[in-house]
Amino acid sequence: MALRAAVLRHVRVPIQFFGLPRRGSQPPSCASGSLRLFSSHDDHITKEEVIERVLSVIKCHPKVDPSKVSPDVHFQKDLGLDSLDTVEIVMGLEEEFKLEIPDKEADKIDSCDLAIEYVYNHPMSS
Repeated sequence: MALRAAVLRHVRVPIQFFGLPRRGSQPPSCASGSLRLFSSHDDHITKEEVIERVLSVIKCHPKVDPSKVSPDVHFQKDLGLDSLDTVEIVMGLEEEFKLEIPDKEADKIDSCDLAIEYVYNHPMSS
């Protein structure tokens, strides 16, 4: 992962502006042949933000008592949720963090702790 980030920091892709400028305006600076730099997603969200947002998704589930939710609760043992509720929570996490969790991985997420770790370690969570 560190090697990928180091390589992507130095990759530059030339772009060209193909649109027509508006009447009486200057063309954008990218039309002059400048380079646009792309990052390697170094602006990854903090663990505190992940914890806050994961707990928020779980607290919003209709069958969950928000006062029982903490970062170390188990969905079935502590919150009394069934497997369908767990699937709905995982879908809520996918929507909240704009990522897709494969079924194989989603089956493993059965607690707040595992959900937080999965989202935090996912390279594309936002």
